[in-house]
This record gives sequence, C-alpha cells and structure tokens, in this order.
Amino acid sequence: MAGFINLAYYKKEDWERFVNTAEDPEKLHATWKDWHNSYLSVKMSLISEGFIVRDFVVDIDDLLNYCKLKGIKNDTKARSQFVTKI
Repeated sequence: MAGFINLAYYKKEDWERFVNTAEDPEKLHATWKDWHNSYLSVKMSLISEGFIVRDFVVDIDDLLNYCKLKGIKNDTKARSQFVTKI
C-alpha cells in the first residue's frame, strides 16, 4: 500500500486568477482544460500505483495567504508545500 496523497485541484472558475497570481505562469498549462486533462492522467497513474488520491481543492485566497505568511513566492514549490502540509 503506497498510502495517501493530496493532489491539487483547481476549479475552472478560479483558473484565470490562479495563473495571474502565480510567480511562474510560464510553467502552467495554457488553459484549465489542458491542466484538467493532465490532472486526470496524473491522478489515474497515482491510483494505479496504489495511492489513495485525495482531491485538494485549492482556495486561491488560502494559497496566497499561505505564501504571504511563509514569506514565499506563489511558485511550484510553494504550491506543492501548501497542498501537502495543510
């Protein structure tokens, strides 16, 4: 048994704001649909490896507050920490 893993999930209606507040928008998918397809692929791969995947719906305000409190930029590393440490 591989265990539990939180996987960041961004709502379609939050996508534009998410991209606009990210420090690394060039690393993000161009559209929510592209991201969602990738998300589903990653999720299925993790499940096939034995993980129990928990969808972690990212609240953009909570993410931005987390980054502010930690004094870090909203980048890939920060988002990963946010999803796994909360």
